[in-house]
Amino acid sequence: MTGHNTQQNPLLAPSELDHELPDFAAISVEDLVPTFRTGVVDHSAEIAAIVANPEEPTWENTMDALEASGQLLDRVLAIIFNYSGTDASDDIVAAEETVAPELAAHISSVNLNPGLFARVSSLPPQPEGSENEALLTYWLRRFRRGGAALDDAGRTELSSIDARLAELSTRFGRNLVAATEAGAVLFTEEGDLAGLSDSHKSRLAEDAAAAGQDGWLVRLGLPSVQPVVEELDDPAARARVHEASLRRGSGGDADNTEVLLEIVRLRARRAELLGYANHAEFIAEEETAGSLVEVDDLLGKLTPAAVANAAGEYKKAVDKAGSDDSAGAASGVAGSDWPYWAAKLRAEDLDVDEAELKKYFPLERVLRDGAFFAARRLYGITVERRRDLDGYHPDVQVWEVREAEDDPVRPGVPIGLLLTDMYARPSKRGGAWMSSFVEQNNLLGQMPVIVNVLNIAKPAEGEQALLTPDEVATVFHEFGHALHGLLSDVRYPSLSGTNVPRDFVEFPSQINENWALEPEILANYARHVDTGEQLPRRMVDAVRAQAAWGQGFATSEYLAACWLDLAWHRLSAREAAAVTDVAAFEKDALESAGFGADVLPALSPRYSSTYFNHIFAGGYSADYWSYLWAEVLDADGFQGFVDTDAARGDEGGGRPGAVVEIDPDDVRFAGDRFRRMILSRGATIDYDDAFWMFRGKQRSVAPLLHRRGLAGSMDVDGLGR
Repeated sequence: MTGHNTQQNPLLAPSELDHELPDFAAISVEDLVPTFRTGVVDHSAEIAAIVANPEEPTWENTMDALEASGQLLDRVLAIIFNYSGTDASDDIVAAEETVAPELAAHISSVNLNPGLFARVSSLPPQPEGSENEALLTYWLRRFRRGGAALDDAGRTELSSIDARLAELSTRFGRNLVAATEAGAVLFTEEGDLAGLSDSHKSRLAEDAAAAGQDGWLVRLGLPSVQPVVEELDDPAARARVHEASLRRGSGGDADNTEVLLEIVRLRARRAELLGYANHAEFIAEEETAGSLVEVDDLLGKLTPAAVANAAGEYKKAVDKAGSDDSAGAASGVAGSDWPYWAAKLRAEDLDVDEAELKKYFPLERVLRDGAFFAARRLYGITVERRRDLDGYHPDVQVWEVREAEDDPVRPGVPIGLLLTDMYARPSKRGGAWMSSFVEQNNLLGQMPVIVNVLNIAKPAEGEQALLTPDEVATVFHEFGHALHGLLSDVRYPSLSGTNVPRDFVEFPSQINENWALEPEILANYARHVDTGEQLPRRMVDAVRAQAAWGQGFATSEYLAACWLDLAWHRLSAREAAAVTDVAAFEKDALESAGFGADVLPALSPRYSSTYFNHIFAGGYSADYWSYLWAEVLDADGFQGFVDTDAARGDEGGGRPGAVVEIDPDDVRFAGDRFRRMILSRGATIDYDDAFWMFRGKQRSVAPLLHRRGLAGSMDVDGLGR
């Protein structure tokens, strides 16, 4: 993206590139805020015109007009918010911080517009099960939850809260980016890096040089546990990295303490103003889980079993550390040590050299011959590189998605574009996600332009990025989100693609992860980077076993974060105002949930409060549990691909490590059903009904328990529906 453009602002009109891909090279940073403000003015005028229309409200002059409004605003916001996560220059950061509160105020003005509310409310009920009914329900719920029924004083206060929350969430995210970058650990003695491969050390040296420093620089990722601690032999080196990870956002110029406390207080007050007991109750209303009661039931029954398994894993790590004579063995196993000794145990149990294993997962093959190949087998689509189209950064690749040439109905018809942004860089937020520049909708005839973002370490010049099994799963996961956006086929933008409840949005992405280990798919992409030989059977078995290994720790650190999220967002306005010590609150919340230091002395939640981006700067507030709920759907729902008549269910299915033998002739049949019933429908469906139709029965938690190794640790009665 250029710093200045003397030509006409390309955002003022739809892009003339294929599928309205933004002309990134022509977009000026200086134009973003002025264009945003023009977009707000234009959208406000469009809303005013709908309200002032002298004709009686009809579907066309009200709902169609409402959904078609704000196109300029959508275009510029897609640029700002995508860039703020992927290439956050100082100018982009400043633009986002300027735009966030003004956007919140504008959204409030729409939600609180009495004339628009009255006009939409006057429309007659729409046919049951229709897209029109779904859209009307969406807007009426949006008005109600947006405060349309409040009095003037309430509307004013709510608008002020929304604007301030937007400002604070943006600040939290920016602080975290700064704290994460500042928290990078510089090693100046190569001996401290014992345990790392030469190629890994070379990457760390390149990162240090890029930062203008001598030595080896370990940059931090989002979670508490940094992957590098699994490899560092020196306990002091592990401790330096782990402690740097845990203290992010809790001091210095990028301190998030007061930011998150104000967010919690304002969310609690907002919920109270709208008639809810707390923010968690406000959020749960829209989720497919139905209520906090069901969430508590699931988390409450899983936690003791997960903690018991984790305690057993911790004891094995302690025993391993105590019996190991190698350098680095030490008395006691701290939080920085547990992953290291667990990795040693995993290598012994699975009998695999993980550095050698990565050579069978070069990124390009995983993407092309894995994720894209699976999509062709399942949904009859092709994904081909468009070298004539440019992304927003040199690392970004652009792909065109089409129906297959042999498709009997729409041979070779374009579906949309996919942008892949795979490599980490200092200006990019940590983690992995999917977003969009254009959302599919038939109202405006727009095809989707979807983005997949990961943070894989960029290889040295001339080398290929080699992935861990977890990174392979992430590629498939994020492409599952992309498929949800790409294969959407709805009329209205508000209902398109991934615009569904949080506990359903993860369902298609987690379903897609299963295909990474499906025999036909795995055999197609898991080939040695140098020789091209297939992954040996012994290593295939190890990869499958690895997916089920150490689930006590993985489940416990995740559940701890879920309980922490809910603890913050269950506070009433009065209770939130009384909290001043973040560390003390977090300690009490974890102890109450069963994760006290006396139970698991070396376990931290996957994210602690000051760097919990999902809930304070992302869209998962009071909703981090949605990943687990979606996994309930996934572990059970994947049997819909195995049992292609969708009528019988194996309660022990969906287990990573289990070989899923699916008749190749049935794969496309099941894929077409999933595309038709789930992926193409966006938010136009009743989610429980859609799951039931695909699966052939109501969801059950039993497959999830088998997957996570908890089935033998608990009574599962009553956990299904």
